[in-house]
Amino acid sequence: MNGFLANLALLLVCYAYVLLVIAASGRVGSFFKASSKAARKFLHMMIGNLSFLIPFFTLNTFPLNFPFFVAAPFVLVTFLATPYSPFKSLGKTLSGLSGITEQGHQLGLVYYAVSYSVLALFYSARPYVIASGILPMAYGDASASIIGEKYGRRGFHIVARKSLEGSSMMFVMSLLSISVGLFYFSFFYSFALPTFLLAALGASLVATAAEGLTPLGFDNVTVPLLSALTFLLLSGVA
Repeated sequence: MNGFLANLALLLVCYAYVLLVIAASGRVGSFFKASSKAARKFLHMMIGNLSFLIPFFTLNTFPLNFPFFVAAPFVLVTFLATPYSPFKSLGKTLSGLSGITEQGHQLGLVYYAVSYSVLALFYSARPYVIASGILPMAYGDASASIIGEKYGRRGFHIVARKSLEGSSMMFVMSLLSISVGLFYFSFFYSFALPTFLLAALGASLVATAAEGLTPLGFDNVTVPLLSALTFLLLSGVA
């Protein structure tokens, strides 16, 4: 019972953190005179940090998979904040989130929550796998978008319009964030760090390709899932 209550308390802390980040993201634009895109990327980065809390959950398998419970409710919450919600009045209640959503890819945050939930459903006992998918989306994609928009000069257009500068930043930040994450998780789990770092390199390359080739917010699905899949294949994690 004590273990259950401790996990429940941590779950509530995670909810409070997410709600705080959503509220802060809605005010980033006005307070720092930043664009709605910057607010969305701030939200992506801060939500990605939740993966660092997963080792502290001791109940992480079906049917009490608490890390999954962290992510799954926000699939519904983010959907209700979109223009597709059947309950339009909720847009006012979720004003901070709906403002960010409606000015960007309208279902992008929903896809992000879905990807997080899928990874948490299967790999909560090995959060470094979750991190290998989420951190490239959180830090790599956010950095690529900001740098590409501000400094992108050499553009390319295969499926989506991107820039070499943005894609380069995507790779660098994906590799850096996964590597930092693996170093952090090595204090909690026993694994061969050099092998995992090589897997991180492959995952970063795939994440960069996925981000460069995926249009219309679907990179919130392709980047996390393909990056995590690549990490699994290259690291030998079952």
